[in-house]
Amino acid sequence: MKLLFVSLGCDKNLVDTEMMMGMLQEKGYTFTDDADEADAAVVNTCCFIGDAKEESINTLIELGERRKAGELKGLIAAGCLAQRYRDEILRELPEVDALVGTSAIEEIVAAVEETLSGRGGCHYRELDAPPVSRRHRVVTTGGHYAYLKIAEGCGKRCTYCVIPKVRGNYRSVPMEELEAQARSLAEGGVRELILVAQETTLYGVDLYGEKMLPELLRRLAAVEGIVWLRLLYCYPEEITEELIDAMAALPQVCHYLDIPIQHASDRILRQMGRQTDQERLRRQIGHLKERIPDICLRTTLISGFPGETQEDFEELYRFVNEMEFDRLGVFAYSREEDTAAARMPCQIGEEVKEQRRQELMELQQAIAFEKAEEMVGRVLTVMVEGRVAGEDVYVARTYRDAPGVDGYLFLNTSADLMTGDFVQALVTGANEYDLIGEMYHAQHESTQ
Repeated sequence: MKLLFVSLGCDKNLVDTEMMMGMLQEKGYTFTDDADEADAAVVNTCCFIGDAKEESINTLIELGERRKAGELKGLIAAGCLAQRYRDEILRELPEVDALVGTSAIEEIVAAVEETLSGRGGCHYRELDAPPVSRRHRVVTTGGHYAYLKIAEGCGKRCTYCVIPKVRGNYRSVPMEELEAQARSLAEGGVRELILVAQETTLYGVDLYGEKMLPELLRRLAAVEGIVWLRLLYCYPEEITEELIDAMAALPQVCHYLDIPIQHASDRILRQMGRQTDQERLRRQIGHLKERIPDICLRTTLISGFPGETQEDFEELYRFVNEMEFDRLGVFAYSREEDTAAARMPCQIGEEVKEQRRQELMELQQAIAFEKAEEMVGRVLTVMVEGRVAGEDVYVARTYRDAPGVDGYLFLNTSADLMTGDFVQALVTGANEYDLIGEMYHAQHESTQ
């Protein structure tokens, strides 16, 4: 039996998809990217914001048409949308044969087998069940890098966010399990591990009574074969001096931090339920740059949050201009039902939200282009991602580039390189968000 898997939404969802595929592979199932070849389809859905919800629904509708036409023997909806809108899917999308909730992905085999035998079913567990941890996964990222989900759920209560309702409270994966996963991935050829969770900085608080991310980094750095460790989703107010020490001391840890701040107006931050303010953000960002001078900082912002005045927006704009983040993304506020923010007065019109988003992105574009130009002349270790067809040019990433969200370095060389190789590159030019480089043959010790 061949299965089509569609993974939507975030990289944390992708880890769940890869684990489900691993479970099914052990039972003899194979996979295809071609819907025409598939016996059944599994859609791992997302519902974080309106656009993601719409994409998930449209994907289910599209594959549902194939199900109705008999081209598929089964259609399964898993993940966040299936968790949050169980009754609505059952009522509005009868083509969906089975549902698998976010904490029940270990039941995917039963769900597929039931579906292919002509029976449907709903598979759900308590949201706060222990997080799923499996060493065998079908890595879908090309094999040279992989995401390592270190925790499930979230204990924060940001007023705009539905994650606690669909993923439960924060639950860390035991450190020994993560080490075992890392070793298994490394044995399979993975060279870069990207640590993800709704918030990575709180790792271990629930299991060990204290923040254990620095210790986890030390243990993962000792795994043979892992060259890079990258941290995503670090709330700035939770970053400790011990974590900064570990980043500075461990050569495997990329000098890269994703710190989602969402806004800079104290008034809006309070309404968002964030546990920081602009002054503390300034201090933390300044401290990170002082301790790790070559650090690359990425952040995300929300434009048009309920009650955001023009003055609030201008304050955010000035903050972005002054902080000069290396990487930045902006989302127009999405009004999600069952959140406190959705019930707030002074909702902002879509045109204003989008206009403010565009203004911030135009500002960041100028900052990013300037920072790219500043990289010219530097020698960096890069990971090869692939080759440009028909040319002596390879696509690579530097320590400053997380896959899928940041830029690339285009490496001009006639050398015979393989995906996943690490080589030294001299940056010779910049093209908007991307860099251009050539092989650097002198000895260079840094892996960043």
